[in-house]
Amino acid sequence: MALDSKIPNGPIADKWTNYKDHINLVNPANKRNLDIIVVGTGLAGGSAAATLAELGYNVKAFCFQDSPRRAHSIAAQGGINAAKNYKGDGDSIYRLFYDTVKGGDYRAREANVYRLAEVSGNIIDQCVAQGVPLAREYGGLLDNRSFGGTLVSRTFYAQGQTGQQLLLGAYSAMNRQIGRGKIKMYNRHEMLDIVIVNGKARGIIARNLITGEIERHSAHAVVIGSGGYGNVFFLSTNAMGSNATAAWKIHKKGAFFANPCYTQIHPTCIPVSGDHQSKLTLMSESLRNDGRIWVPKNLEDAKAIREGKKKATDLSEDQRDYFLERRYPAFGNLVPRDVASRAAKERCDAGFGVNKTGEAVYLDFAAAIKRYGTEDAYVKGLDDKDAALVTKLGAAIVKSKYGNLFQMYYKIVDEDPYTTPMMIYPAVHYTMGGTWVDYNLMTTIPGCFSIGESNFSDHGANRLGASALMQGLADGYFVLPYTIGDYLAPDIKMGEISTDLPEFVEAEKAVKDQIEKFINNNGKHSVDYFHKKLGKIMWNKVGMARNAKGLTEAIEEIAALREEFYKDVKVPGNANEFNQELEKATRVADFLELGELFAKDALHRNESCGGHFREEYQTEEGEALRDDENFAYVAAWEYKGKPSDAVLHKEPLNYENIKLVQRSYK
Repeated sequence: MALDSKIPNGPIADKWTNYKDHINLVNPANKRNLDIIVVGTGLAGGSAAATLAELGYNVKAFCFQDSPRRAHSIAAQGGINAAKNYKGDGDSIYRLFYDTVKGGDYRAREANVYRLAEVSGNIIDQCVAQGVPLAREYGGLLDNRSFGGTLVSRTFYAQGQTGQQLLLGAYSAMNRQIGRGKIKMYNRHEMLDIVIVNGKARGIIARNLITGEIERHSAHAVVIGSGGYGNVFFLSTNAMGSNATAAWKIHKKGAFFANPCYTQIHPTCIPVSGDHQSKLTLMSESLRNDGRIWVPKNLEDAKAIREGKKKATDLSEDQRDYFLERRYPAFGNLVPRDVASRAAKERCDAGFGVNKTGEAVYLDFAAAIKRYGTEDAYVKGLDDKDAALVTKLGAAIVKSKYGNLFQMYYKIVDEDPYTTPMMIYPAVHYTMGGTWVDYNLMTTIPGCFSIGESNFSDHGANRLGASALMQGLADGYFVLPYTIGDYLAPDIKMGEISTDLPEFVEAEKAVKDQIEKFINNNGKHSVDYFHKKLGKIMWNKVGMARNAKGLTEAIEEIAALREEFYKDVKVPGNANEFNQELEKATRVADFLELGELFAKDALHRNESCGGHFREEYQTEEGEALRDDENFAYVAAWEYKGKPSDAVLHKEPLNYENIKLVQRSYK
């Protein structure tokens, strides 16, 4: 099957406008005759459900949480990018487009990224109109701060809880439509399969997680907005419930899965403390605006700190190595996430780590507190030479910017980040890979769309900070509502789709058969036993650094682990009840297939780019070494029964507006 990205012709700045001017539309009276299923109610799914219902479609929205407010989008902290140039520092649509493509190490689709930059400003206007409390400057204008990989301030934020506030905006828009009866909300439901009738997506099979009942739901189109697959590593910054099931089920029914090896390791996370943990905690990238990252210059000092004989505050400035500022003077602590993560790993691998495990570096706010305090004292006419006063004033300003993040760190680590540096280390965070979609956000299954983190299209091999929220809301509010209408226009007279069709019966039977197999399997080990084993294989051999030997071993080990899982997993309880172990079993079954495809994708890509770092392919300075001649393409995998048999399809990335150069942040 040849991939058709359906990118419009013409200059890149005109593609989206010309596309909208010439697509088929569905008039308001006919929208009332069309049903759309939206799976996932985070920023992408929630904004899509609200907008589609506002337009007049009948929407059925599904989430496995007890409320859309609990979607993992709520965990996003630092901000949302938009090219509004509020700081007057040279930002523009083109510069946001350029930074996003460059940040993704030239592995994203140009046309989609430009459209994302183009609609970014609309998102801010929409959210302000909804009442989202974005931070403001003294004069009342919206404030911005910087994020990694850029030379401008374009990140809008709400202290350290931007995702929560944006999600509440989308949720309020959803509630308006729920109240009108245009959205039928299915909380505590999980999609377990997609139903395809005559080659088109026409519904889903879902499980009521409270009663265990298996349900059939039909629609004229299905939209997947279920997030990413970071929990394939077990330990990640994702919520424990975050999973890949919806995206993986459509992959097994014909939706190609693109670039699974492109997974982001976030540099600013609270370090692992032991095997007891079920997840990791993110500390926002926004902290790198004011925090300076360092390790001791001398191995003796690092060893003394690990042994508890010294503290970070015992080391003077000349005894510290601010390694990001040293290696990347142009961007300093605000290099992209993949660059910062590898640099931290390199220092720790060399023996300079500062926690008991040796896998942590410092994030220090002492300089920012002093800088802010000195300025505030001067403005207020106070003694800016009074160290205690300056510290007090500076800490208050830092608290106003990042207070909830500092509080969270204190509760988890039991150390005060106002007086001692935070400890951070890279952790799995975001997945740039996902279901392949064309310019319309439609997968290779007609009528099945994928939006937000569940698709691959906008971030290439590495996502710039604060761009996830931008993509989710762009897709849901401003892109999908146009593109889905073009697809649905021929279906306006079709009428309601029956769930008694043979395809629904067959899909329901397949779901029930899998559930019964788990319930009746008299194994010895819990689901978590296998999930943790998978996570260790993934982190050790498919994690921050990869090589051919480790990837080959990972593929074999995951296949063997999957076989053991089906033979020896024990799922207590019954199918027809609230059963969280059963929920986890179906999800881990998908991770055990996805993990193998992930490793296979990483093994075939003989280059380093963004979050995909092959040890065999690096520059003399230890940076990612791309191979644009052989690997400037999207790797889209077609399911053929098992991951080892997946067939590779290539979508060439033809960069016409950006010159391909080796990425540098020095």
